[in-house]
Amino acid sequence: MTTSEQIVFSKESLELVQKMMLRYPEGKHKSALIPVLHIAQAEFGGWLSAPVMDYVASILKIQPIEVYEVASFYSMFNLKPVGKCLIEVCRTSSCWLCGAEDIIDHIENKLNIKVGETTADGMFTLKAVECLGSCGTAPMMQVGADYHENLTLSKVDALLEKFKSEDKQSRYC
Repeated sequence: MTTSEQIVFSKESLELVQKMMLRYPEGKHKSALIPVLHIAQAEFGGWLSAPVMDYVASILKIQPIEVYEVASFYSMFNLKPVGKCLIEVCRTSSCWLCGAEDIIDHIENKLNIKVGETTADGMFTLKAVECLGSCGTAPMMQVGADYHENLTLSKVDALLEKFKSEDKQSRYC
């Protein structure tokens, strides 16, 4: 999205946002912020720029800082562009104890990027995130809506090759 493009939800997304807002009494629309941010992120390229967050604030009639606080707190929101495959590796207790740091190091070396970076071809972005709620199958990572659990370095290699070879139409693999 260029700075000259107007930031406006599609008709369908705006209807969904308005539906979310109707769940809450007048003056309490801030309660719809998280689902509205999900809609905005999906609508505007997979990430939330400052102008997009300002737009969300204007729709919900709240201050932009209130949107920035929420968007920057949760790892599910991207504050910069991400690659087609967003790889989120859990790094909290269970995953860390079972080798998440080794998985992260391996992915960094394999893709020649660090956590928070995107490959030069725009294919992969690597994030280290807090608990994804799959402690019993640690270490694990999320790619798109899919969990990949009980990871080993060879499983990670196979997944990366699979993602590279697939011609996915949807974002985040």
